[in-house]
Amino acid sequence: MVYKITAGNFEEEVLKSKEPVLVDFWASWCGPCQMQGPVIEQAAEELPQVKFGKLNVDEEGELAQKYGVMSIPMLVLFQDGQAVRKAVGFHSLEQIKKMV
Repeated sequence: MVYKITAGNFEEEVLKSKEPVLVDFWASWCGPCQMQGPVIEQAAEELPQVKFGKLNVDEEGELAQKYGVMSIPMLVLFQDGQAVRKAVGFHSLEQIKKMV
């Protein structure tokens, strides 16, 4: 399952999560973001120990700015409420597995 992350649920779903959370910062007009989406879905199926979320930067500009999102897609891994890893650009399933 991939969660839709918004300002309204960010604290609960990401910052207070017991498990690591990989957030995909994306936008509907971004080609590489559209390619990244299915890979995130597959990763969520194969890695049940990690929570996956997608955050639309056009809808949640303040959160994107807070985490320094300059280019998308950008994947940010959160653990214990902290952003511990960031990766910009399209990433394969294998790259995502190594990241988490």
